Amino acid sequence: MRVIHVVPDINKEAAGPSYSVPKLCESLICAGLDVQLTVLDNSGTPSHLPYLKTFPLGFGPRRLGFSPKMRRWLIQEARSGEVDIIHNHSLWMMPNVYPGNAVRDSRCCLVVSPRGTLSMRALGINALQKKIFWHVLQAPALRAAACFHATAESEYEDIRRLGFRQPVCILPNGIDVPPLEETPNSGCRQLLFLGRVHPIKGIDVLLRAWQAVEDRFLDWELHIAGPDNGGYLAEMQALAAKLRLERVVFHGPLFGEEKLRAYRAASLFVLPTHSENFGMTVAEALAAGTPAIVTKGAPWEGLDKQGAGWWIDIGVDSLSVCLEQALATPPAHLAEMGRAGREWMLRDYSWERIGAQLSVVYRWLLEGGETPPWVRLD
Repeated sequence: MRVIHVVPDINKEAAGPSYSVPKLCESLICAGLDVQLTVLDNSGTPSHLPYLKTFPLGFGPRRLGFSPKMRRWLIQEARSGEVDIIHNHSLWMMPNVYPGNAVRDSRCCLVVSPRGTLSMRALGINALQKKIFWHVLQAPALRAAACFHATAESEYEDIRRLGFRQPVCILPNGIDVPPLEETPNSGCRQLLFLGRVHPIKGIDVLLRAWQAVEDRFLDWELHIAGPDNGGYLAEMQALAAKLRLERVVFHGPLFGEEKLRAYRAASLFVLPTHSENFGMTVAEALAAGTPAIVTKGAPWEGLDKQGAGWWIDIGVDSLSVCLEQALATPPAHLAEMGRAGREWMLRDYSWERIGAQLSVVYRWLLEGGETPPWVRLD
């Protein structure tokens, strides 16, 4: 089976798809599929991936990612009869429109992973531009999809809310689980936020909740790490100063081993997000053995069931109450919760498992037969 995956960009190491899409491709290759990943050739695009094919940007606004060469190539490949599946990731750029155009008048099946772009919160960002793009380009391209891929039940609901009735496979992202290592005690215990410093992540909520509890937990520090998004980091630093917060440390973006060290050094991870289709950083923290507090803007209800953390309502009050409990939890119990989270990731979120399940979906689309249990037809 030959499969082409399409995503606009994989050079932003802090963004989830830059990790999850290549790893998904690699898991499918391990499952025996012939996979190619197609992206725009931006600065920083990794060149060492043997399955990667890049295309230059054409004329037009950079944020839209026009690439006539990519468009022509996808049409040519789809109509050659040699490609079985084109799998598009994300929306709102021209590379996310081209696959829908390419599969028309071909036997090739289109699979679409929205990657969080259809949530109400996400649709409200640059709403007017998205409304125009939706009606003119994006919605017609999505109507060509044979199947959608959602990483959580909430994303399945977003797809249905917008009127799409195609089958939806619900499969989470996978995660690499590193060896479990004890980190030496370096003084203050750390509460870590790691991710884009963006309004959707709820960092302002976190700072206000920290203000409510910090005086009672003098052995804890709040660490905020991640790349700035449009100057929002400066706003959050100004808010921390205005609230007269103590023991708050702002870091820049962390990648690779440096990021893993941050997860391991933290006693607790927190994601106070307003909207998240998956929340890759939650899986990364759990895989490193760190328990997590996550708001219901992200689909991590399993935290409570697995004894790996807390899943709470969005807002300052609910986060403050949770922090009161979590920061008072004995270190040994937090470490036990972290180990439970790591075992959960090993059991249910291995890339090998996700790749095998998605390959079953592809074969079902092409050959029919019994519907896989992780595919929703309703």
